[in-house]
Amino acid sequence: MSLFNPWVLLGIVLAVLGAGTGGYLKGGADEFDRQQLEIARLNEEARVKEQALVTAVQNQAIQLVKANNNAKTVIQKRNSDIDSGALRLRIPVKTPSCPTLSATSDAPIAERSDRGTAEIQPEVAKTILAIGDEADTTVRKLNACLAIYNQVREMINQKGKP
Repeated sequence: MSLFNPWVLLGIVLAVLGAGTGGYLKGGADEFDRQQLEIARLNEEARVKEQALVTAVQNQAIQLVKANNNAKTVIQKRNSDIDSGALRLRIPVKTPSCPTLSATSDAPIAERSDRGTAEIQPEVAKTILAIGDEADTTVRKLNACLAIYNQVREMINQKGKP
């Protein structure tokens, strides 16, 4: 048998091709396994980060509920004080008559505090203050949203940092 025998050459070529194909298939399978492990690791990291984000959102929601409850308590106390007369809201009004000058007063008329006040009815006072209360509630909600956004942004931006 000579090395130049066509059957020997065919055998050598088939052996080299078979070894190359086997190595290629084994390498592909190994790469697939490595990719699956990397995907599993990245999924686990994402789950941990997602849980941290959910916790941050829940904490902000709890703080918002507490702040709203505290505000409701303050509003209820204020409204009960208005109803009982302990708190009276007054606004400055112009007096219908001209101010009189006393003989002992040397202050100019513009500097005097001869302005009168009028007391606002309790229901009107509560209605006016309710507008501000509604605005405060909206501001608290928006601040909570902004805090959540900033926390999430920080957590996501720390992706590559230890």
